[in-house]
Amino acid sequence: MTGTAARRAPKQPEPSADQALIASCLNGDQEAWARLIDKYKNLIYSIPVKLGMHQDASDIFQSVCVDLLAELPKLREHRALPKWLMQTCYHRCLHHRRMAGRNVELDTDAVDDGRVIGRGLSLPEEMLVQLEREQALRDAIAQLPSRCERMIQMLFFSVPPLPYDAVAKELRLATGSIGFIRGRCLTGLKNYLQKKGF
Repeated sequence: MTGTAARRAPKQPEPSADQALIASCLNGDQEAWARLIDKYKNLIYSIPVKLGMHQDASDIFQSVCVDLLAELPKLREHRALPKWLMQTCYHRCLHHRRMAGRNVELDTDAVDDGRVIGRGLSLPEEMLVQLEREQALRDAIAQLPSRCERMIQMLFFSVPPLPYDAVAKELRLATGSIGFIRGRCLTGLKNYLQKKGF
């Protein structure tokens, strides 16, 4: 594996997990659909939020989910799903802005691997890289033991951040043990990310 390929590796989701999940979705498994949406909901929501479209995020999310339902059978490579979701959501955001009569100020010269997406507008490269990194982190957190996953979500992703005593109560732990367990969880997360090439 070349240095470039090794650096790109963390951007890919867990292939076997996504592949099995997509196969189950295509076989009509409703629970698999729920898990797939749950896995990528933060990725989808993050795009309208980054574009300042907070109030439209729910409508855009629903549109992307409808698109996913219609287009998933046509997906040739399961590893392409996160990028497809990013591009589809970005185009839904642009469409939503156009329909609302808002001005869209975007880089029309942006292309994705030489392919122009949609109506000549592709997801800006800087945003694509940021979204891929954020999704890789979400995927890594999801691989942690459930207590660590919940603790990291509560300590670092809750708005506003939860104090240790609230986290301890929710996880049924002694307040004094939160710092130690948090350290172990973060070490586990760091080790997982390093194994993935970060």
